[in-house]
Amino acid sequence: MKKKKMYSTWFLLPAMIVFLIIFIIPTVTSFFFSMTVWDFKTYRFIGFDNFKMFLTERSLNIGIKNTLIYAFLTCGIKVLLAFFIAVFLTGSIRTKNIQRSIIFFPNLVSTMAIGITFTAMMHPSKGLINKALGLFGAANINWLGNPDLALYSIIGVDVWKGLSIATVIYVAGIQSIDKTYYEAAEIDGANARQKLFSITAPLARPAMNSVIILSFIGGLRSFDLIWAMTGGGPGFATDVMSSIVYKQYAAGFYGLSTAGNVIMFIMIALLAFPLQKFLLSREVDS
Repeated sequence: MKKKKMYSTWFLLPAMIVFLIIFIIPTVTSFFFSMTVWDFKTYRFIGFDNFKMFLTERSLNIGIKNTLIYAFLTCGIKVLLAFFIAVFLTGSIRTKNIQRSIIFFPNLVSTMAIGITFTAMMHPSKGLINKALGLFGAANINWLGNPDLALYSIIGVDVWKGLSIATVIYVAGIQSIDKTYYEAAEIDGANARQKLFSITAPLARPAMNSVIILSFIGGLRSFDLIWAMTGGGPGFATDVMSSIVYKQYAAGFYGLSTAGNVIMFIMIALLAFPLQKFLLSREVDS
């Protein structure tokens, strides 16, 4: 006797329709219009010329380099710093609840407001940061006006803001670890460092994987903080893929901006999906 299904496959139809309209159709349309010169009335097919220009013109392809630098650095720093902050906040300290609130505070403020605030604080002559460094005899630093330093200054601000969510995820992961592991380690004579790297770090790996994925994809997609602080300048020093796409669209180069969107989509897919698969495989193996 054939077993009757509890739910018909027709139940999937509404979700499939929504997925088709919101994701599949726009994606296919974007791939087509990325190979055209178009406006809101007409289009002209030009093949892969938009992609060639994006990959050969320095003012455009610098966005790929900056995006990768931004994503890898913000992700790596957040993963490490947030882990040690979470270890501290889950320890036996009396004020840990207050400190957790302080750590989470940057996430409550809008990214644009943070960008504007830090732009003022990083002013080369009037900024609070340079004034504080001047008390120790340091010379004024042009944090956002120096092409060699501007991108890393924004990375520092991004890390300051993103540590909040990363720390919360770590705290939840560390608190879920069974305390009997630590009790057994103490009986065996393990010190704090051994417990940290032999128990906490391995068992907090699911939380770490979540932080890595969220931070990395967030870094690849970053736009608002960079736009608020430098607008992609000075020159093209802090331009990332999303800011270049925005600039090209604002200038009326719709086909070129669509090609940039497609390149960004492919780049995120080629980097994020293998990374996620690798991290999940390590999580299962452990």
